[in-house]
Amino acid sequence: MPTAPGDTISVAIADDEALIRGGLRSMLEGEPDLVVVGEAPSGRDALELVRLKRPDVVLMDLRMPGMDGIAATARIVADGLPTRVLVVTTFDLDEHVFAALRAGAAGFLLKDTDPDRLAGAVRTVAGGEALFAPPVTRRLVEHYVARPSPDEELTARLAELTEREREVLLLVARGLSNAEIAAEAFLSEGTVKTHLTRVLAKLGLRSRTQAVVLAYECGLVRAGRGTRAAG
Repeated sequence: MPTAPGDTISVAIADDEALIRGGLRSMLEGEPDLVVVGEAPSGRDALELVRLKRPDVVLMDLRMPGMDGIAATARIVADGLPTRVLVVTTFDLDEHVFAALRAGAAGFLLKDTDPDRLAGAVRTVAGGEALFAPPVTRRLVEHYVARPSPDEELTARLAELTEREREVLLLVARGLSNAEIAAEAFLSEGTVKTHLTRVLAKLGLRSRTQAVVLAYECGLVRAGRGTRAAG
């Protein structure tokens, strides 16, 4: 369940460098609505921590020993755990980041992000949105998704979408929040959430982020067209 405004947000931190974990913890603990519930030095430890504590958000490094952050993200999403994954990485155009987004991560930030942006990102993904607004994330998707042709099975599933569901998918892929989609499509936020839930079910997806990636992969949104920069 996404958190509501005013709720306390629980956060776990996964990174193999103790200094990075400490720095992230320090930035988050300065926010009255954010609580760090644990740290993990590897993907396997992160998975166990998420299973035990069920935090709202886990900050996930990708390059960790043993089980990396991509595998841990995939397991968290596949297991249906409520925790949303926010990748924190050193490199903005890293194919490993894109793999994590495909696995279902809610978005990503760079490790040199300032405290205000980090806290805002945690609140964004905890609230059920995908962090696809920053231009760096759009560049990542545009760089690694090159106009592939969808397979027959995916084409058939796309054909099952109603006109309104397809419109909502396109607006999600443009980086709009539920509130912005509601205003654009003249719908209530509740109706937007219902349409998005149906889109994910029909396409066999587990997250909003996967829907964005699929829209690029299928050519529903072209690199440099129909997207916007923000943040």
